[in-house]
Amino acid sequence: MADLTVNLGRLTVKNPVTTASGTFGYGKEYHDYYDISKLGSVTVKGIRMEVSDGNKMPRIAEVRSGMLNAIGLQGPGAEHFLHDENYLPFLKKVGATVFVNIWGKTLEEYGEVAAMMETAKDDIAALEINISCPNVKEGGAAFGTDLKLAAAVVREVRKNTTIPLITKLSPNVTKITDFAKAAVDEGSDMLSLINTLGGMAIDIETHRPKLANVCGGLSGPAVKPVAIKMVYEVAKAVSVPIIGMGGIMNAEDAIEFMIAGASMVAIGTANFVDPYAAIKILDGINEYLDKHNIAKVSDIVGTVRL
Repeated sequence: MADLTVNLGRLTVKNPVTTASGTFGYGKEYHDYYDISKLGSVTVKGIRMEVSDGNKMPRIAEVRSGMLNAIGLQGPGAEHFLHDENYLPFLKKVGATVFVNIWGKTLEEYGEVAAMMETAKDDIAALEINISCPNVKEGGAAFGTDLKLAAAVVREVRKNTTIPLITKLSPNVTKITDFAKAAVDEGSDMLSLINTLGGMAIDIETHRPKLANVCGGLSGPAVKPVAIKMVYEVAKAVSVPIIGMGGIMNAEDAIEFMIAGASMVAIGTANFVDPYAAIKILDGINEYLDKHNIAKVSDIVGTVRL
């Protein structure tokens, strides 16, 4: 049996499989299918200070080789997440390692959420900063596509917490390595990538967009080649651990990300297709390591041959 332990700098997790924020609820929804504490971690849906209702329906549209979503970061708010028995207390009870995805509509809100999460630092293994959000004070400019704003968000969060930080990078930029370096320079311990690509779908009978929000984020197998390329580029540009995601549907996909440079992988759209996807992928990684007589999963990270 191979050693599946993953070293993420200040943090060590039991194996390299987590879930992509927004695709796994808050863990409880999937615990009926299998013991979620078996995963390296559970990354929960995005949390901001206030309750968020998200966008109008319809918010999901299936497309060829993937799906579009415009959920709008629906969530219970920081206070409810920390104290309601269906959220963090449940995850603590079942022994899950918890990554909390956080966001805000202003720089100040990011800092406030981080400070709130700091009060539960013994139960939260890492914070994942979602910078793919519009800054309402800057006329809706997305934090994740403006280099100065992205750096400012990480700086603000870092000021307000001692919890290990992951910055989730947007692929909707000209040069993702610039954003990776900026996040690391401001104190991000890890990076996760990629977030969804912008997309749109139209119903040809009604001539209306399939999403009420008009546009949304594309995920699933269609984005995997883009994600692999960006993980590879970022792994060469920075020295912090990377969590790779984007179209991982099976163990082969996950292993490809790790060979490209990811220390850990996040399972997203696959969870909608098969609720057992993440645990099956973990088993598949283990089988691959045994088949190839590889002693440690870390031994395959960044081993792409040119």
